[in-house]
Amino acid sequence: MEQLLYALVTIVIGVAGAVGYFYGSNLLLDWIFPSNIDDAAQASQNIHRANSIRPWLFLGPALVSLTIYLVYPFFSSVAYSLYDRSGTNFVGLANYRWMFFDGEFRQSIYNNMLWLIVVPAASTLFGLIIAALTDRIWWGNIAKSLIFMPMAISFVGASVIWKFVYDYRDVGAEQIGILNAIVVALGGEPQIWITLPFWNNFFLMVILIWIQTGFAMVLLSAALRGIPEETIEAAVIDGANPWQIFMKIKVPQIWGTIAVVWTTITILVLKVFDIVLAMTNGQWQTQVLANLMFDWMFRGGGDFGRGASIAVVIMIMVVPIMIWNIRNARREMEGR
Repeated sequence: MEQLLYALVTIVIGVAGAVGYFYGSNLLLDWIFPSNIDDAAQASQNIHRANSIRPWLFLGPALVSLTIYLVYPFFSSVAYSLYDRSGTNFVGLANYRWMFFDGEFRQSIYNNMLWLIVVPAASTLFGLIIAALTDRIWWGNIAKSLIFMPMAISFVGASVIWKFVYDYRDVGAEQIGILNAIVVALGGEPQIWITLPFWNNFFLMVILIWIQTGFAMVLLSAALRGIPEETIEAAVIDGANPWQIFMKIKVPQIWGTIAVVWTTITILVLKVFDIVLAMTNGQWQTQVLANLMFDWMFRGGGDFGRGASIAVVIMIMVVPIMIWNIRNARREMEGR
């Protein structure tokens, strides 16, 4: 109850502070550049100046936050990556040389590549299939709501749920994990799923696919509904079957949205951390870059140099995809 009260007070203070800032800053701007003066030329000039400044009053807090939490950490991480574990002695590119010869880093890169191949493809594919199918049934909106619900769960919360799915008990004991219960019911032996090398990576990926399928479904469903009915009717008249209509008429028209969904999930995958931390903590060959960065920076005494160098690598991998995503989204909007 106390935490709930703190959260409520924080929300009230935040909203009140935002309202007070925007109201007060606009009031101050109108006082500095008054428009209700006798000199018409000066009043017009003041209105023009105020209108030029006003957008920056709204953008100001966001720009300051981005500078503090994104721009400064970027340059700080690059700088730290050139220093030793204490962050005081300059070592140049030594941390990067260590990184590319370190076995755990190579394992993390390999696992991240697996995640990049499987998760965006599976999430986008399932989202597209569900979006197409649910538009054809009367209870489609209910189905969409159920599929979208995992998006409301944190990655850690989802990991806890799936820990019960993969739970293991000794042979002969009652299995409370759904997966092992099914295996035992079919006459098999229970397995410690998240410790099986290579395959355990896919068991972790399932969690993120489960979450992100709802995200992909919502965007792709909206895109499918935006397709002009005339093109579909023309295809039907020409004798196209449902599969041909879907693959040759609908998919090409929403390809831009598919690409945006794919790349957005790709960026998320490059930064995946919570699921691995909660499920395996990087053990049993499931280490990924973000978790490895966390280990080096905050565990074992903390090595800010190596942790920051891994952070820079993640950033280098994310930025090009992000730029392409933004350009593609802008191009699609301009095309409309």
